[in-house]
Amino acid sequence: MSITSVKEHFHRVGRAQDVREYATSSATVEMAAATIGVLPARIAKTLSFRGAEDQAILVVGAGDAKIDNKKFRERFGFKARMLTPEEVLEQTGHEIGGVCPFGLAHELEVYLDVSMKRFTTLFPACGSTNSAIELTCDELAMYSGSKDWVDVCKGWNEDETPVLEEGTTL
Repeated sequence: MSITSVKEHFHRVGRAQDVREYATSSATVEMAAATIGVLPARIAKTLSFRGAEDQAILVVGAGDAKIDNKKFRERFGFKARMLTPEEVLEQTGHEIGGVCPFGLAHELEVYLDVSMKRFTTLFPACGSTNSAIELTCDELAMYSGSKDWVDVCKGWNEDETPVLEEGTTL
């Protein structure tokens, strides 16, 4: 069970108690936002792409951001092609709806999109369709072992979205 691997991951850094499990689903950005009680933009969604040599790469972005194919190609040197649900499970160990950059089945490159930097805290999934953890951008970078911050998303505008302080809800 992938939430177990995520809890083990956070146990090693003394944060397992911060993994939240909910009675309702958090499988989509909208469901997670409703379940947690925050703006959808504060959900940190993890997207899985086919990288070099069939090794997946993960891009974590704000819930209101979408991949910009041109920016993605310019940054990574290949077309953004998402993995199938089966490939996601095989590469990450997490099923769609619970994919996160923690407790992975394989060591994968993780990149964080700048769309998340406008928030004090965000809520990535924790390996199941009803879990999340509240993290700062620095914590997300540290705990995910991310390689870099990238700018590969569109559909969000930092000038129009207020920065919400930790604990702020809808």
